[in-house]
Amino acid sequence: MVIAALNRLVDLVEEQGGGELDVSALARSLGTTEYHLRRMFSSLAGMPLSEYVRRRRMTVAAADVVRGADDLLTIAVRHGYGSTEAFGRAFRAVHGAGPGDVRRDGGPLRTQPQLRFRLTVEGSSSMDTRIVERPAFRLIGHATRVPLIHEGANPHIQRFIASLPPEAHGRLKGLSGAEPAGLLQVTDDVEQDSPEGTELTYLHGVAAGADTPVPDDLDAIEVPAGRWAVFRSSGAYPRELQSTWAATATEWFPSNPWRLRPGPSIVAVVERAGDFSTATTDLWLPVEPA
Repeated sequence: MVIAALNRLVDLVEEQGGGELDVSALARSLGTTEYHLRRMFSSLAGMPLSEYVRRRRMTVAAADVVRGADDLLTIAVRHGYGSTEAFGRAFRAVHGAGPGDVRRDGGPLRTQPQLRFRLTVEGSSSMDTRIVERPAFRLIGHATRVPLIHEGANPHIQRFIASLPPEAHGRLKGLSGAEPAGLLQVTDDVEQDSPEGTELTYLHGVAAGADTPVPDDLDAIEVPAGRWAVFRSSGAYPRELQSTWAATATEWFPSNPWRLRPGPSIVAVVERAGDFSTATTDLWLPVEPA
């Protein structure tokens, strides 16, 4: 279902040309949500939907520019831009040269092929997953804004945690009173199809009951009641955790009747080596029936 929905979305990009892309209406017609569709697209395509749309439109526009049959304003309007200036900026961002230069020289051009999603079933491994229903709870801790990094340790998060005084960890553990247990790594405020480098909220903290008082010097994220898919991974850290995160999009969601819902993503460290080179973690993702 997810793969079919993504391919319909790709087709819609082609059909709309320079028109407005109504992802929300498409998602409703396919029985899913815009949030889930955009997150799955970003995870599987390796780029946000907005970036793919821009690249595809500029790929098609480049052919119009090179052919030279129409003036640049006509081409700009055809592809959804109200002026040659706005069109030129978008064109240069993709191709590295303005439309006038490309019309004169024939290039350079950077082509974005039309995507097509396929599900490959390997059957060689299984994902250790459970579905948990939780009442509303609070995430309490120390929060900051950091850029999104897809691979490897996030140095911004590492520096933030290192800056906390040693007694802060013990204090947080004393506030823990709900699942997931222990010190948690929480990411929130992630846009639906965020590219790498986009800022998000990172919270180093614990889960507590919905009525637990929040100390004045700590931050809190209110989490509504709902279901969670919990994915366990073990091995080299953070590589195995990031591989599991990627596999939720490429393997688990396409073959299970669940979809992402808005909410924070939570990593609970079950056990780890002293130097954190290896760890067993639980990745909590908020889900709802598809």
